[in-house]
Amino acid sequence: MNSIDPKEKLTKFSDHWHPHQIGVVNDMQVLVAKVKDEFVWHQHEEEDELFQVLKGTLCLQFEDKTETVKEGEIIIVPKGVKHCPMTKNGEEVHIMLFEKLSTRHSGEVEDSLTQTDYPKI
Repeated sequence: MNSIDPKEKLTKFSDHWHPHQIGVVNDMQVLVAKVKDEFVWHQHEEEDELFQVLKGTLCLQFEDKTETVKEGEIIIVPKGVKHCPMTKNGEEVHIMLFEKLSTRHSGEVEDSLTQTDYPKI
């Protein structure tokens, strides 16, 4: 058992939209990622997803609105809700995610940004 510094873990990689696993809690994984510009519209049919912003400002687009999530804040996207994470003005945002181990990166959408492996760091 050791403490984990998510911000320190984010110094170990530079790629965007490729989450890295920093821990597992029961059937949930804790991921950190660097994001920039726009991801793909997608949804997770069976899993909720929690985003925590560690640095910067994340915008989460939904079909009926865009929610701004500031540094230190969290947002929970319920299962089945179509969403598209993005940043504005080329800002690199650092996030931590909590999701089930079974959660696919971009739901059922296949895209060049879709990741199938989450390196453990």
